Amino acid sequence: MSSISRRRATAAEPMATSSQAAASAYATVGAAGTAAAGATVLQLASQPSAAGAAAAGAAAAQLAPQPSATGASATGTAAARHLLEVTGLRCGYGRKNTVEIVHGASLVLDVDEFVCIIGANGCGKTTLLKAVMGLLPAISGEIRVKGVSIASMNERERAQRFAYIPQAHTPPFPFVVADVVLMGRTPYINRLARTTETDRLVAYQALELLGITHLADVAYTRLSGGQQQLVLIARALAQEADILVMDEPTASLDFGNQQLVLSRMRKLSRMGKAVVMVTHDPDHALMCADRVIVMEEGTVIAAGPPADCISSDMMQRIYRTAVCVLDVPVGVHRSERVCVPLLD
Repeated sequence: MSSISRRRATAAEPMATSSQAAASAYATVGAAGTAAAGATVLQLASQPSAAGAAAAGAAAAQLAPQPSATGASATGTAAARHLLEVTGLRCGYGRKNTVEIVHGASLVLDVDEFVCIIGANGCGKTTLLKAVMGLLPAISGEIRVKGVSIASMNERERAQRFAYIPQAHTPPFPFVVADVVLMGRTPYINRLARTTETDRLVAYQALELLGITHLADVAYTRLSGGQQQLVLIARALAQEADILVMDEPTASLDFGNQQLVLSRMRKLSRMGKAVVMVTHDPDHALMCADRVIVMEEGTVIAAGPPADCISSDMMQRIYRTAVCVLDVPVGVHRSERVCVPLLD
């Protein structure tokens, strides 16, 4: 049994290193998209140590809610007005004769902000995300995180800026949940793939934050779809990236698990993280987003608060179907905006 399920660590509780390893370690980690966890992935330990107490405090501080960049002091360089700035981005596929998919897209993202990108299939949403994370070369334009161009970053540095949460993930080996989350520490692990005490504590804190420490010793492949997504979110948190990137994370989930995942991400966006999510469902954007970016045929055609961007006319334009956007009462003195397709 992994000790992570027996621990109720706080900043004052110690945790020591472990000598037990999981074989055949393999992981796709964060925005870098291709990073091997190495020959070993160490499980969380159970024995206390003198160094553990200090490491526990450091890990707790790392994952604790952080103040927003707006206010007393802003994060990043003096020249950076936003956490993420994308200006005039053009990108596409093909090495010699590149087919341009995204045409001059510009957007910004700030700390404590949840941004949703919506649009029809094939409009360039995923292509835009790939280019922003540095997984796809830009034809032209600029992408900066905290004022630093991603073109100047290597894979490890980009993985420390962006954490990617995919629609689904099936590992080639039935790792336990604790090990899957620990893989998020790959950008910080040395070349011998040896995790530190701090790495293990950060992983535990991520599980604890999402309320899934009880799953630590369960094989990832045995979890429900909703549980697997929470584990992938925990792995992204353990990565300690500035920006959490999600590409239709609820596409294969049932209604209840969709709300579970979205509510967790909404909460994280209020705890010092920036979240950008691609979705086909405008109701998800209405429920979660602080701002919405609307794309059509590779071009950003609108950006702003959900109430301004998600209208009947706009939804009919991008989805080519009759839609009614209206406010419905959901309780005393409360209403919610919803998007209703009008069937023939």
